Amino acid sequence: MSMGSIHSSNSAQADYWNGAGGRRWADNQDRQDALLQPISDRLIAAADPRPGEFVIDIGCGSGATTIDLAVRVAPEGEALGLDVSAPLLRRARERAPDDIPARFVHADATVYELPPGEIDLIASRFGVMFFADPTQSFANLRAGMKPRGRLAFACWRAARDNPWLIVPLRAAAGHAPPLPELGPEDPGPFAFADETRVRRILGDAGFVEIDLMREDFELDVALGQGVDAAVEAALSLGPASRMLEDQPEATREAAAVDIRAALAAHAVGDSVPLGAAVWIVTARNPS
Repeated sequence: MSMGSIHSSNSAQADYWNGAGGRRWADNQDRQDALLQPISDRLIAAADPRPGEFVIDIGCGSGATTIDLAVRVAPEGEALGLDVSAPLLRRARERAPDDIPARFVHADATVYELPPGEIDLIASRFGVMFFADPTQSFANLRAGMKPRGRLAFACWRAARDNPWLIVPLRAAAGHAPPLPELGPEDPGPFAFADETRVRRILGDAGFVEIDLMREDFELDVALGQGVDAAVEAALSLGPASRMLEDQPEATREAAAVDIRAALAAHAVGDSVPLGAAVWIVTARNPS
């Protein structure tokens, strides 16, 4: 993708997802998809994709949700996955079965020219919180929707309500400088934590019938493989990983000891269940 096809305000995010960060996510995405499957299932249920529909998956990553959507709109529908990350899209194309109507485009949803008035459903699993100007981004997406077209996405609630991310981060905090502090409306995983802000963004973008459903999950960060697997996951992806990524090996090893102790305190057999707090957001394009 040329830089001309990325909105200038989203260039920092594009750089991250096309660099080492995006490659790390691509390498670990199968595990992450398995971890997030309960949330994906809830999102798909709320989105209600139907045979024959044209569906857009925003921030599709390595394609798990796009593939699920494509199966449900087949055979005459289509699922189009958009993402700014070339490494993740390569993984998506590798894993998508040839016999389903899924395709993937390297694009920034803020400026991507969607076919006007053709989209039945826009969905996203944690792909919309990174827009620098989310109102502009959602307005651009809405321009491609049919009258009464549907929007459904999952986003994280407040960091304090997501111990699956915060427990390893707090354990790592004594070993490395803190991550850059983000304001409550800066692009990032918790940028849509505030219900009032989400309603304002979608309303200003022209959506109606906006609804936020509070959903709570217990995610097994070990995927049934024991505490060591949970520690490896925390060191590979997520905020603890980002805090430690440029640190010396000795520092990472010392942090891993504390992360292991923190996660072991939550272990139940070979599982490490930790809470995850999500909004499932739905809205419609007006008639």
